[in-house]
Amino acid sequence: MKILRRTAIFGLLLALCPLHVMAAPPANFYLHDGDRVVFYGDSITDQRLYTTFVETYVITRFPQLKVSFVHSGVGGDRVTGGGAGPIDVRLPRDVVAYKPAVMTIMLGMNDGSYRAFDQKIFDTYAAGYRHIVESVKDALPGIRITAILPSPFDDVTRPPTFDGGYNKVLVRYGEFVKQLAREENLAVADLNGPVVAALEKASKLDAETAKKLVPDRVHPASAGHLLMAEALLKAWQAPAIVTSVEIDAAEPAIASVTNTQVTDLAVSDRVSWTQVDESLPMPVDTKDEVMALALRASDFVEAMDQEPLKVTGLTAARYTLKIDDEVVGTFTKEELAKGVNLATLATPMAKQAAAVHDLTLKHNVVHFARWRQVGVNLDSLALPPAHLQAAADALDTLEADVVQQQRTAAQPKSHRYELVAE
Repeated sequence: MKILRRTAIFGLLLALCPLHVMAAPPANFYLHDGDRVVFYGDSITDQRLYTTFVETYVITRFPQLKVSFVHSGVGGDRVTGGGAGPIDVRLPRDVVAYKPAVMTIMLGMNDGSYRAFDQKIFDTYAAGYRHIVESVKDALPGIRITAILPSPFDDVTRPPTFDGGYNKVLVRYGEFVKQLAREENLAVADLNGPVVAALEKASKLDAETAKKLVPDRVHPASAGHLLMAEALLKAWQAPAIVTSVEIDAAEPAIASVTNTQVTDLAVSDRVSWTQVDESLPMPVDTKDEVMALALRASDFVEAMDQEPLKVTGLTAARYTLKIDDEVVGTFTKEELAKGVNLATLATPMAKQAAAVHDLTLKHNVVHFARWRQVGVNLDSLALPPAHLQAAADALDTLEADVVQQQRTAAQPKSHRYELVAE
């Protein structure tokens, strides 16, 4: 079965994004207004975790960008394809049909066959990977491809299963991917090295919890996927700053702002102002022990999630920060003068970002139902094409509705800030 009108539907998803004139993303950011991104890979992509973290980052950091995302990972896949069809079925149906401007490819975990390096197995991988790149470029001239080095097999928190370990094989496969990227002018993202480094640090901090980062040694938990998302976003030159505000309470004056508008500054027995931010922080569940360990073992907060509030010229020893009358935290004047990273706190902005991420997950569930459960699953049945098309169209429309809510939920809101002396 071939489900039609995908391009029109995904064009609609882009058109539904609300317009809001705000500061543009950095000129070197990899994604552009109007892009559609297809994430292609095996079960690690099929988990829809690093991919949805990346999607939510883009939607919350740049809510003015009209970018759409399609998640096309299938468990068990190799460069030759797998349970959802051979590669020359997968690529036309699951990539080319969406006419993406950007494609990411992460394959290799299954291709190495979970054994010591074997030249014949590797040659199949290399030839198959080249075929994927060539096929997609032929079908979609001008497409921008990010080749992702295979994510790690965890040989850190548990002993290798054979001499040298399987991750060493994956690293060797990754060297080929880098070489091919140079030949074919592809972008490259390393989702192996940074995660291994985090596993090594996490294992020293908390050996038992570190095992939960990649619980079955292949498929990362949500916290592991956050680190993979960071690596991909870094490769795309994603900025760390959410917003930045510096206020001089002694003047009083707004010293500097980034990605926000600050108005109505008033200083009396308290410092108050109104803020309309152009970006939201990443929604991260810091109460989860595995996520908390991943943050301690990595530079995610420093590299991806900076929302500093700096207030100088304060006179009292301590202040309670309220946003929209909600207590966010209590800080010394020295801490506020140095700067407090709001991105790590339970702010109204963090709650808004979490709502956006929930909608990211929901629209991907709808897409999965349309693509895999209606499309791939029913492909071999002798069903009326019109009925199949009607089901696909209905799910496409439903997904567009959820994406509309996602984009609306990411738009800027006004917040009232108060620093009250203790």
